[in-house]
Amino acid sequence: MYLPAHFEESRVEVLHALMRDYPLATLVAQGNHGLTADHLPLHLAAEVAPHGALQGHVARANPLWQQSPGSEVLAIFHGPQAYVTPSWYPTKREHGKAVPTWNYVVVHARGRLRTIDDPAWLRRQLEILVDKHEAGFAEPWHIAEAPPDYIDKMLEAIVGIEIEITGLKGKWKTSQNQPAVNRAGVVEGLHRQEAADALLMAELVAGSVTPGA
Repeated sequence: MYLPAHFEESRVEVLHALMRDYPLATLVAQGNHGLTADHLPLHLAAEVAPHGALQGHVARANPLWQQSPGSEVLAIFHGPQAYVTPSWYPTKREHGKAVPTWNYVVVHARGRLRTIDDPAWLRRQLEILVDKHEAGFAEPWHIAEAPPDYIDKMLEAIVGIEIEITGLKGKWKTSQNQPAVNRAGVVEGLHRQEAADALLMAELVAGSVTPGA
C-alpha cells in the first residue's frame, strides 16, 4: 500500500478499534491458481498472540482453508470513505488550483494462516461473533435457540481459520495535506451530504492535523 507519512496511522489501539468497528474484511491469499480474495467477518482476539489474531470461518467448500499451513495472507479492513469535490476548498475560488480526491481509512493486517477443524473451537468462535453483533438488537438471537442437531450440521459445513497478526498498517487519508481553511470546507461539505460515511468522514477530517501546522 502506498503510504505517505502524513497519512500513516500507527497507533495500535486506533487500528484495532477500526478492525472491531468494521469486521468485514477482504482476505487476500496466494492460492494454487493465483490471487484470491474472500470477504469474511473476522473477530480480533487481541490476547491470542503478541500482536493479536484474527478468527473466523469459511465454508468447507472454500479452498482457502486448504492453503499450505503458515501461508501469508493479507486482511484489509475498510472504514469510512467519501468523495471530496474541490468546490469545497475556499482556495479553489482564489486560484482554481484544485482537483477532486477521495478520503478513506483502511487497515492492512498481515499474518500467517492456520485452519482449525474443531467443532468445539468453531462453536466458541461463532458464539463470540454472534453475541457481539446481536447485542444491539432488542431481542438478541443466540445459537442455543436453534435445534442442536441443526447447529451440528452447520458446524460440519464450515472450517475455522485463525491469522496470527505479524504486521499492521493504517492509512487515514482525511485531508491532512490541505490547509486548515480547506479542511473546514470539506467538513462543511460532508455534513451537507447526510450519508452515514460522509458524516463519519467529516468527524475524522475535523480531527485531522496537517504535519507541521
